Amino acid sequence: MKFLILFAAFCAVALAAPRPEVEIVKQDSDVGPESYQFAVETSDGTKHNEDGKLKDVGTEHEAIVVHGSYSWVDEKTGQHFNVEYVADENGFQPKGEHLPVA
Repeated sequence: MKFLILFAAFCAVALAAPRPEVEIVKQDSDVGPESYQFAVETSDGTKHNEDGKLKDVGTEHEAIVVHGSYSWVDEKTGQHFNVEYVADENGFQPKGEHLPVA
């Protein structure tokens, strides 16, 4: 019984440990009728950039094509990760050194 109480106390302390607040340090966006773009950067080093444009406007095959990238630093290992992607009529296509290639 004492073990269970100690275990619960240790879990409560671990969960109550202060975590650093993450703030947006840079944010930019531009939204138009046929395109958009945005860029966001946070204080923990995370970045996300994206732009999208309508393709074949006014036809039956109208679609949006998105290009973007996002990156982050793993808080446990300090390793930097980067993903670049395209999303279009062929689906979401990510590329990154840490991702497997089909």
